[in-house]
Amino acid sequence: MNITFTDRAMQQLEQILSNTKKRLKLKYDTEGCGCAVSGVPTLWLVDQAEEDDIAIETNYVPVLLEKSRLVFYDDKMVIDAVEGAGCFLLKSSNQILNPRMSLVEVSEQHE
Repeated sequence: MNITFTDRAMQQLEQILSNTKKRLKLKYDTEGCGCAVSGVPTLWLVDQAEEDDIAIETNYVPVLLEKSRLVFYDDKMVIDAVEGAGCFLLKSSNQILNPRMSLVEVSEQHE
């Protein structure tokens, strides 16, 4: 799997990540979606990796992903910042996985 951050996304994240020791996680969030296969990719700031997480190297910082949720992602993805919206865009050459991906700070790990 390959994840690339755009310059705009790195600039927006740098302001946030420089003030914390938290790690970035691309979470396939299914809360409130009805079932485990209906989810929305979301960026989380987490204290540490969970048991099912793997670290993916990127052109910026490593990103944690849940190994059991890899099937929901494309092999090559780009994370960009949405200018003026305070959110991010997750896309591949095949699709837009989330046009307005939130960045959520998670104070404790949970499912």
